[in-house]
Amino acid sequence: MQRIVILGNAGSGKSTLARALGKHLDVSVVHLDRLFWEPGWTEPNADEFRARVTNAISSDAWICEGNYSRRTFDIRLPRAQLIIWLDTPRITCFTRVIMRSVLNRPRADMPAGCTEKLDRAFLSFLNYVWTFDRTYRPSIEAARLLVGPLVPVIHLCGARQIAEFMQGLPSSTRLHCPDSA
Repeated sequence: MQRIVILGNAGSGKSTLARALGKHLDVSVVHLDRLFWEPGWTEPNADEFRARVTNAISSDAWICEGNYSRRTFDIRLPRAQLIIWLDTPRITCFTRVIMRSVLNRPRADMPAGCTEKLDRAFLSFLNYVWTFDRTYRPSIEAARLLVGPLVPVIHLCGARQIAEFMQGLPSSTRLHCPDSA
């Protein structure tokens, strides 16, 4: 396992798990939000974003967290060796998103100039978080099945399952799969 894609709702723990896996497996971590957003929450040109993602996953080993299914699955999934779906309860996601906005701490997975704040756009984002499983997850899963149906998927829900998954991995060594270059 050298190339892992992590999917899930905002606040589900994608970035935290990616950092932990990156450290544990000694591989680079790609945060899609960091590649996508520009200062002031400005969206990049679609081709520019795709070029950033292509460049970021050009190595033989990476952990890539973020959904962006319609924009990047065709780039990421053909190279992925594992997909991790974080099935975090929406109330947990909702609470985490509110707390990180209220605390307004800089996040390593976000670019400079993109701080979360309580405003109208944030309220819209909270709606996204609350309705994610019903409204957005089905289309992400459909895109995953279309582009990467043969990529193994594991579902993790909660700290205990994540800890058990991490404990089952060899530490600080790269994991090799037969198809890795």
